[in-house]
Amino acid sequence: MLPQGQCINAARYCSTLDRLKEAIRRKRPGLLRRGVVLQHDNATPHSANLTQQWLQRYGSEILPHPAHSPNLAPSDFHLFGPLKRHLGGMAFETEDDLISELRNWFDNLNVDFFRVGINSLLSRWLKCIDLHGDYVEK
Repeated sequence: MLPQGQCINAARYCSTLDRLKEAIRRKRPGLLRRGVVLQHDNATPHSANLTQQWLQRYGSEILPHPAHSPNLAPSDFHLFGPLKRHLGGMAFETEDDLISELRNWFDNLNVDFFRVGINSLLSRWLKCIDLHGDYVEK
């Protein structure tokens, strides 16, 4: 969680990528040898020179992400709906209460939840290609 008033910049994003790389090294070491494919949008921290240098140094491949394409972002098409339904009607006294509830929700998600979201990305990409980049509803 970022301190209030701070935002993601290229240095912070690269630090996040460092932590991701370390987690992959610990959990799936062979994956790093084959190369990692990332998908991120064209936000400034993602397209900054510092980030591009990091990606090149570690041989990461980036899937192109058309602007304004929530249909290709697993968080948008797979995560936010169930999260919104879970939080619906809840009220939180403090930010810490909200953070605690979010951590609890994420901790209790089954690995298959994430697998389904990532696996559906392939069919969405294929539809996007077939539609020459047009919006993919489902």
